Amino acid sequence: MIKVKIHVTLRESVLDPQGTAVKSSLHALNYHEVQDVRIGKYLEVTLEPTDRPIDEVVKEMCERLLANTVIENYEYEVEEAVTK
Repeated sequence: MIKVKIHVTLRESVLDPQGTAVKSSLHALNYHEVQDVRIGKYLEVTLEPTDRPIDEVVKEMCERLLANTVIENYEYEVEEAVTK
């Protein structure tokens, strides 16, 4: 089995109202040192080995479903040989 850790984040040019709300709440709790908050998604996907290159499979999944590439960036890390 292969485990892939995927991080999806909004592009810097995209406003993040959730991040702004969290930042305001942190300030209300007296965490005034917080300068910025950006909200994203973290996914762990476990795959069976395939004949296709794993990078090709992961990029395809991200671009077709997991990330909206118009407004989001994604990066991933592949961990080989995960046992269950």
